[in-house]
Amino acid sequence: MKYKVYILLFILLWLPVRNALSQPAFELKTGTPLVLIRDASEQAVVHTAIELFCRDYQEVFSAKPRVQNALIDRTSSLLVGTLGESDVLNELKGLVDLSAIAGKHEAFLLQVISLRGKPMLIVAGSDKRGTAYGLLEVSRLMGVSPWEWWADVRPSKRQSFHLDASFRTCQSPSVAYRGIFINDEDWGLTPWSGQTYEPTTVKGEIGPGTHARIFELLLRLRANTFWPAMHECSVPFYCTSGNKEMADKYGIFLGTSHCEPMMRNTNGEWKRTGKGDYDYVNNRAAVISFWEQRVKEVAGSDNIYTLGMRGVHDGKMNGAHTIAEQKAVLVDVLKEQRQLLSHYVNTDVTKVPQVFIPYKEVLDIYNAGLQVPDDVTLMWCDDNYGYIHHLPTVQERARKGGNGVYYHVSYWGRPHDYLWLSTTHPSLVHTQMKQAYEHGIQQLWILNVGDIKPAEYQTELFLDMAWNIEEVNNMGTTAHLKNWLIKAFGTSVATQIAPVMQEYYRLAYICKPEFLGHTRVEEKDPAYKIITDLPWSEQEIRERLAAYELLSTQVENIEKKLTSSQYDAYFQLVKYPVQAAAQMNKKLLVAQLARHKKADWNESDAAYDSIASLTDTYNCLGNGKWNRMMDFRPRQLPVFQRVAQQQVEHDLPAGRIPLYLFNGTDYTASSGEVAPCEGLGYQGQSLLLNRDSSIDFSLTSLPSDSIEVEVRLLPNHPVEGNRLRFSLSINGQQPVIFSYQTEGRSEEWKQNVLRNQAIRKVKLPVGKEQIHSIRITAMDKGVVVDQVAVY
Repeated sequence: MKYKVYILLFILLWLPVRNALSQPAFELKTGTPLVLIRDASEQAVVHTAIELFCRDYQEVFSAKPRVQNALIDRTSSLLVGTLGESDVLNELKGLVDLSAIAGKHEAFLLQVISLRGKPMLIVAGSDKRGTAYGLLEVSRLMGVSPWEWWADVRPSKRQSFHLDASFRTCQSPSVAYRGIFINDEDWGLTPWSGQTYEPTTVKGEIGPGTHARIFELLLRLRANTFWPAMHECSVPFYCTSGNKEMADKYGIFLGTSHCEPMMRNTNGEWKRTGKGDYDYVNNRAAVISFWEQRVKEVAGSDNIYTLGMRGVHDGKMNGAHTIAEQKAVLVDVLKEQRQLLSHYVNTDVTKVPQVFIPYKEVLDIYNAGLQVPDDVTLMWCDDNYGYIHHLPTVQERARKGGNGVYYHVSYWGRPHDYLWLSTTHPSLVHTQMKQAYEHGIQQLWILNVGDIKPAEYQTELFLDMAWNIEEVNNMGTTAHLKNWLIKAFGTSVATQIAPVMQEYYRLAYICKPEFLGHTRVEEKDPAYKIITDLPWSEQEIRERLAAYELLSTQVENIEKKLTSSQYDAYFQLVKYPVQAAAQMNKKLLVAQLARHKKADWNESDAAYDSIASLTDTYNCLGNGKWNRMMDFRPRQLPVFQRVAQQQVEHDLPAGRIPLYLFNGTDYTASSGEVAPCEGLGYQGQSLLLNRDSSIDFSLTSLPSDSIEVEVRLLPNHPVEGNRLRFSLSINGQQPVIFSYQTEGRSEEWKQNVLRNQAIRKVKLPVGKEQIHSIRITAMDKGVVVDQVAVY
């Protein structure tokens, strides 16, 4: 009897396995035609995705798929359809369960099925964008990078590709609206578009061909939102024929930044079509008419309408002076704007995507009690340097419209621009956006990418988190970066590149290349325009130069292992940023040594020439494909020029050598909840402390009866409320309490930005104990300890 039970169990377990094994896998092979089946009635973005997929298939298999309408019996068929809109999906009832995506936002299902004994891959979307993302997921599986055009990451030719008969994946986004903002386009995108990629006689025009490439990238990155360029150097998006239609073709939601309400580029368009002053108080009818014209034009497209009002360009509104006056104006502005949306877009205005951005002086008005309609998304900002200023309160998280974030990896402004190289540490992006998501910012994520290049990796990391935040959280940034490099260069080469890029980001975390001149922008004192010494000792300078020299050598050695088809991508994604940063450090730090007669000025000049040469090479890649895209002197700031050869009389600082230097993760004991911040900090070993959590550091052999303790922290902002505090004690003595949150653009905040640390110091008496213990306790959420130095 026992054996009969075993035999029955074996049969029950084996039958489904045998059936799965007996079903043929979905396979694509060179020389075997692929039939792609879809309904002609699918919406535009689905047909766009099919065009892109066919191009990808041609690139990988050297053949074009055959696109057909009817469901037919053909080997290696791929069926594409949208729920509720696709007749071909209806023919598969009973063969595939689509309930997993029904009713979801932009979800897709990929599943291999057997139809009449033939394998078929189903690509089903819950809506038009879901279908498009699903089809381009097949491109990803075939090895096609989202950066196949924008960074020349060439897919490898394949003889075959298959998915098992049991293959099934279902995906949907973590964040509803996800996208980028083209900003500070002056030195890359505008000249490249208008003079290289899409030549035009209209100065500053960024045309539909360029936007098609941008929207294609967004579609491949599973993004759906775009804020167009809006500086005076470029023609406003809607003033160029074909731009709006291109957004429709690619299924992109268009939005506008914090100073551009109602889909208007006020900075560029008011002087074209506005009448009188852009002043709602004294020219109300003209301003409302200005908004109304655009709303009528775009009412049938996918848009996210920015509400509110500021000045013509990133300044406070005209006609209202006090906070109370501005608040009264905004109450009326919101009412009028929503009436326009109700009249032209949807009579139920709560169904129209809208966002209000409490930024700069508008934040003061919001904090003064401005009531924003509950269905409108509130969008919060970072401090322009990667640290989010405000996380939603419990009440703000409960809003129907939800919350969003506007985040920078490129910035023009004080204390100093960083518009050239994209060096924001991936771990900072991950840490801040993870915290944002956990605090309810899940409706709208926008990344200021400058000119897109060279922010390729940060852009993908940001949008990968917006698509599937748990996957990135589980993977971690180290593995995510390596995986991204593997997709571009293969496992063997990527394994060597990954530590190079990690060190590149770590060194730039300590001091961005643009900050090395010890200068500032937007300061009245002319002294800030003069290159001067950083407060570093000769030893610190030489160690940093050696670290960059090693990276540069490693980049050269890795290049020898590449195939010719990988060179352009490698130069853009690895060689240029690493070696240009290395030469920038050499130019300015050797100059600092030379000012003190400790180095040769010629080395600094040679480094300047190397940067120019590297940039020329970049702009010549692909027979001039990227000509004018890279400029190593944005705004012609002093830091980008040759360094003037001047001598100084004072000595370099000797540099204080601490008795102990701990990283945050070097603690000897802890209580409460603590967590390492992967890769973050001067040595990549910072530690996050939850409220009331403590860490201890042990000391021995102290030479005196007192010590100075310097606590170095991430210069982040409060997580809850407006306080950020920790306490420090030694050997159980009365703790000293420190507060280190900063206000606005204070001098302390500027120093924190430039050194990427907040610092607090204290002198403490010590007894004659053999072992001493320093304890740091977080009194608020958000305390991140980078280093602790003891002198």
